[in-house]
Amino acid sequence: MKNNELITQDELQEERLFNSSLGRRSFLQFAGASAAGIALMAAGCRKDRNYGDTSTGATLDFKDDFGVLNYAYALEQLEAAFYVKVASAPPSTFTTAQKAYFQDIQFHEVAHREFFKNALGTAAIGSLEVDFSSIDFTSATSVLGAAMAFEDLGVAAYNGAGVRIKSTDYLVLAGKIVSVEARHAAYIRDIISNGTFADLASLAPLGAVNASGLDGALTPDKVLAIAGKYVKTKINVINL
Repeated sequence: MKNNELITQDELQEERLFNSSLGRRSFLQFAGASAAGIALMAAGCRKDRNYGDTSTGATLDFKDDFGVLNYAYALEQLEAAFYVKVASAPPSTFTTAQKAYFQDIQFHEVAHREFFKNALGTAAIGSLEVDFSSIDFTSATSVLGAAMAFEDLGVAAYNGAGVRIKSTDYLVLAGKIVSVEARHAAYIRDIISNGTFADLASLAPLGAVNASGLDGALTPDKVLAIAGKYVKTKINVINL
């Protein structure tokens, strides 16, 4: 957890990003009235929740839709932190187009993260401390490999969590987000190896079924086990 630490350059970059006209515009267009709806419903659940207390880590309680929304928020925090770091200092071998596209993905992920944070309000889990020590941010190969891993896992996470969402409004929202994550995943894969954007066979470990044209889907416990490599904050899961 980050307690009373000096603000890092990445955090300053995030603040500049979200306060920019493009960041604000992207967020407002994405969130619309949905954030207000979620916040209103979440308000009734805050009295018996303690998501904001990160003294013992973050707790994801899957007893209702808000547990799923916090799960999505946790994953979006991870992705946003990664892309902000890449966009602020991309590998030297990145092309101009690649730098621009990674900036675009950064805007999307920050918008997703801020949407969940603002919608859930005090019912949201705290900020997670990430661990990207296994990624060499000066290497295009390392960065692209990590980006592919994050995007593929993100798609599988949303697909696997859909069955747990009871509200049709939230399910539609999740569908709008996962489709964007899938666009990111396809783009990253094509940069790594041209023409592999639809390679479902390689996604079998994430639950994809190539013969049926079905993308990956993993349960939250499996997703968190994989993502745990990049998160220092302890994540507690209950009622899964």
